[in-house]
Amino acid sequence: MLSDKKLRDILVKENYLTAAEADRGLALAKEYDSSLGEVLVTEGIVSKELLGQALAEYFKVDFLNLNKVKPDRLVVQLIPEVMAKAKRLALVRDNGQELILGMDDPSDQTTVNLIKKKTGRSVKAYLMLKQDLAELWSLYRSSLADEFKAILKILASAKASEEDKENATITIVDILLRHGNDSKASDIHIEPYNKKVMVRFRIDGVMHDELEIDKKFLEPIVSRIKIMAKMRTDEHRAAQDGKLRYDVGDGWFDVRVSIIPIVEGENVVLRLLASSNKRIGLTNLGLSTKDLKKVKHAIGRPHGMILVTGPTGSGKTTTLYAVLTILNKTDVHIATIEDPVEYNIEGVSQIQVDPKTNLTFATGLRAIVRQDPDIIMVGEIRDKETANIAVNSALTGHLVLSTLHTNDAPTALPRLIDMEVEPFLVASTVNLIVAQRLVRKNCEKCRTAYKITAEEKMIIDNEPLIQAMLKARNITNLDKLNLYRGQGCSVCGQTGFAGRIGIFEVMVMSEALRAMVTDKAASDAIMKAARAAGMTTMLEDGLDKVFSGVTTLDEVLKAARA
Repeated sequence: MLSDKKLRDILVKENYLTAAEADRGLALAKEYDSSLGEVLVTEGIVSKELLGQALAEYFKVDFLNLNKVKPDRLVVQLIPEVMAKAKRLALVRDNGQELILGMDDPSDQTTVNLIKKKTGRSVKAYLMLKQDLAELWSLYRSSLADEFKAILKILASAKASEEDKENATITIVDILLRHGNDSKASDIHIEPYNKKVMVRFRIDGVMHDELEIDKKFLEPIVSRIKIMAKMRTDEHRAAQDGKLRYDVGDGWFDVRVSIIPIVEGENVVLRLLASSNKRIGLTNLGLSTKDLKKVKHAIGRPHGMILVTGPTGSGKTTTLYAVLTILNKTDVHIATIEDPVEYNIEGVSQIQVDPKTNLTFATGLRAIVRQDPDIIMVGEIRDKETANIAVNSALTGHLVLSTLHTNDAPTALPRLIDMEVEPFLVASTVNLIVAQRLVRKNCEKCRTAYKITAEEKMIIDNEPLIQAMLKARNITNLDKLNLYRGQGCSVCGQTGFAGRIGIFEVMVMSEALRAMVTDKAASDAIMKAARAAGMTTMLEDGLDKVFSGVTTLDEVLKAARA
């Protein structure tokens, strides 16, 4: 296995990276407690394909990109999971003549010979990246229902001791968290009904029924979760919030826990939060090159305000954390006031809102300003007091980041004025507004092109903006237009989608827009002026992703009109 230093030297020597880029990657790898390869891809410093190709050239083998190969579960399981993980490899497919073997060190001929002996087949070794190997290892896991079936038998058994039942309950919660993480779920919902409990996962923003269990098992499961999250186990009538950290062997992730009493019992929602080495970098959010340049320029300014807007669940917090990761340097002091603190960031002073002690956004922000930080992040501007303190902080030399609940970027300006912030102060302090939504990405494994449907033609006929974009691409005959969608496969759970990406609207405050804000112009007028100055709307950004095959027309229209 290559050390990070060796990988750094290879990439620089072969001119895949400059020395400065490689050293930045090493610093981030140390900060995130991750490997150099993972950080380089996550932060967008190099693409997955480029990294794989560079390593393959070093080992003098071919690079196997899992995005372009459909794995065979039966072939993967020809060797034990323990061996696959210990040797950092995975069988991928049988091409008829030989078995395709992915390895992070294909020069290890001893291991290749071991696999030949184990399978009794000819084997060809390829270079495969760690994240692709992890995806193949997930194919060993049995279904959630299969694992639950055996454990629930213990809980239901009259012969089982109290210790057996306690251990079974612990295992049940472990299974839920592990499967939720493996499924890339953002939330696990445990919902009690009259005679049953439904377990549902939210994956890529969509709820999926995963499991139905007998209601008698609800109480021990909820009690175990309360213990893990340091909640009161004797409280059943009031809402409780907590947090826990779950170890998955090769890492960890945080879980935010919310339990509320409903008519049929206690409803549990577990929000699965990415660990520090799996967070999305600014370059991976989905911003276009033009919009990314605008954002980087704005966060490079020493003072002013940057706002991210959108409804709940649109990825605003992820964007702010991605920005903070870039800004978090030793020569600046960063402080945040959040509700809740979703991710702990080394080197940043983070404050959790607590109404019980009167620690609100406003009081916390006022206290932060007295400590004179360089950069302030306010989780959300909800009221006029917070809005005024935030704006005045931006006016007096601080860089302020925050979120607002508005439908688009221009509406954020009148919204601040509605919160009784003076128009001239809004105009003087706001530098950049980012509006965003999340759309599901087409699964790269099963994505295929198709001819546009009659229904989609009808939509385009009624959308002048889409017609204008097609015209700009010299597409005049819709019958020749190809769009893309996932067909459904084992990788995406037959949904055709895998992961989500943002669609954005990035509005830079020009002098003309500042004058309009001072004159209390309506959001429609601001939108018109911003578009005339070159701003791309969320719909336009989404359509670019549709025509590039990243997502579907239906996904973008649903999100952009929300």
